[in-house]
Amino acid sequence: MYQDRKYCFIELRLIHFINNVTIKHKDGQHKEKIYTGKGIFIIVDLRNKNKINITISEDELWENLKISNDFIFAKVMRNPELCKGLLERLLDISIDHIEYPEEQKTIDIAKDSKSIRLDVYLKDGKGTVYNVEIQTTSNKNLPRRTRYYAGMIDLNEIEKGADYSGLPQSFVIFICTFDAFGKDRWKYTFQNVCMEDKKLFLNDGTVKVFFNTTGTKGRINKDAKNILKFIEGSAAEDNFTGKLAQEVIKIKENKEWQVEYMTLMMREREKYNEGRTEGRIEGRIEGVVSIYKEEMGLSFNETVSRIAVKFNLPLYEAEENVKKYWI
Repeated sequence: MYQDRKYCFIELRLIHFINNVTIKHKDGQHKEKIYTGKGIFIIVDLRNKNKINITISEDELWENLKISNDFIFAKVMRNPELCKGLLERLLDISIDHIEYPEEQKTIDIAKDSKSIRLDVYLKDGKGTVYNVEIQTTSNKNLPRRTRYYAGMIDLNEIEKGADYSGLPQSFVIFICTFDAFGKDRWKYTFQNVCMEDKKLFLNDGTVKVFFNTTGTKGRINKDAKNILKFIEGSAAEDNFTGKLAQEVIKIKENKEWQVEYMTLMMREREKYNEGRTEGRIEGRIEGVVSIYKEEMGLSFNETVSRIAVKFNLPLYEAEENVKKYWI
């Protein structure tokens, strides 16, 4: 049985005992139904022993996951042979060997800054840094995200003591299951270039690459096409994609990783719900500020004091909220 500090995932075919609390699967003999259909998973909150049902889509079921799922992709890339082979084929380069500083590396430069989690973060024998991400949802902010990731990678190296001249070559690679730029290309490579002289490159050591698994245009080697088509959902067409397919099967046979996946999903859903709650609270604060100011004619300081009491906030936080809506 798996458990972390907070959650325990219950396999529905089994009976487990947690701190003398019995969780049972429906079999006609038990009083309590805790499984009502495919796609329903049971998480036990170890803090208060509450059962939490999670409903997920068919595509998110463990047995249906493909390499396009970021969790599965990150696990596949922990195989150094496959990771090296994928990068060499996609980028059409030769790599001596790869090193794994961390899996799903989190970069958090300052305590009050926004941290980022990089799904696949690795280095080769020359010190080149590669960040590889699977993207399955179209988002107009993807280009700016690559800029942010590249900047954070540089700051992370500087934090270790490197100066500007020692910053490594870096690749931020997004493998997209959609066309991020609408040009039907398999591959989009971006480097900083002089607008007045297109042959003059800045040579700042950063490259951003977007791959499109639905592409039809552009020059790209056959091995790279086979990888992208496999990620899109096609059958393996060569020896390498066959190895990728076998690795996916192997990963899905690992029960600990299955539990890890479900636990991560639980945390993500919890964060999502917390975000929705915070959004509703912000909306209420905005409405109350408007009433205090417009209808009751209260001063700014009086409004801050009342908001602090009403929403149980410290004064500095209440003041920040009131400032946002004091128009």
